[in-house]
Amino acid sequence: MRIFDYKVVGDCTIRADVHEVSDVGVHPVIVFIHGGCLMMGNRGGHLTPIKLLTDAGYNVVSIDYRLAPETKLEHIIEDLRDAFRWVREEGGNLFHIDPNRIGVMGESAGGYLTLMSGFVADPPPKALVSLYGYSDIDGPWYSKPDPFYRRQPLVQESSARNSVGSRTISESISPHNRRLFYLYCRQNGLWPKEVVGLDPESSPRSFDPFCPIRNITPRYPPTILLHGDQDTDVPYEQSVNMAKGLEKAGVSHRLVTILGRGHSFDDAGLSDPVVADAFQQVLAFLKLYV
Repeated sequence: MRIFDYKVVGDCTIRADVHEVSDVGVHPVIVFIHGGCLMMGNRGGHLTPIKLLTDAGYNVVSIDYRLAPETKLEHIIEDLRDAFRWVREEGGNLFHIDPNRIGVMGESAGGYLTLMSGFVADPPPKALVSLYGYSDIDGPWYSKPDPFYRRQPLVQESSARNSVGSRTISESISPHNRRLFYLYCRQNGLWPKEVVGLDPESSPRSFDPFCPIRNITPRYPPTILLHGDQDTDVPYEQSVNMAKGLEKAGVSHRLVTILGRGHSFDDAGLSDPVVADAFQQVLAFLKLYV
């Protein structure tokens, strides 16, 4: 694994880990995008899907991006665009990839950014793999107090604000403190306001550029959506509705429902036959398009 700086914004360096296929030669590439509600997490980890992809012949570029609430969503999307531009323009020389064979895979918020890449990256990726990602960000599930999170001890605003800062960051090594801010947002329905910087109640149309489901056209890339039907963090309906939108637009797609499983169902690892089967479906889908 090699580490590259793909972008610098002020004093914030944004990095990517490149995991390469062992044999020499030019390979297709998968951009991997970590989750963490756009507020926490980093490019490290995720070794199970990354090894699966490299074993299947894909180089993998696992990217960081600036994190909310210190950075608002429009600038996170800029990082997404710039990451794809960097992979396409520099990847051939730096890590021997075919710039015309780029796919993308992400989990949760990374699944959301995966779906965003289908219309903000230019040119778009050849295929998208969204694991329990979201297709809209201003629906009641995010913009209203969440019953599941309200059952947890309520986070005071002062504690939430103290768990984040003002300095721009692109990776969170210890996410536990920052999770307080996420809990506060979910308990009070504030995530869209804090991440986008706009109020979905007073300016709902301003969220259009940030909702994949509102930007599906027949040119949207082939997409596979994997989602547990018992997900208490990102509603299963987020993938169901996205699949319906793709169907309406005539876009090649698959919806893989993981019965009885919740968020981050793949954490169980490949020893779980359900997870193993799900990833085999991912590899079969990618083989068709990337």
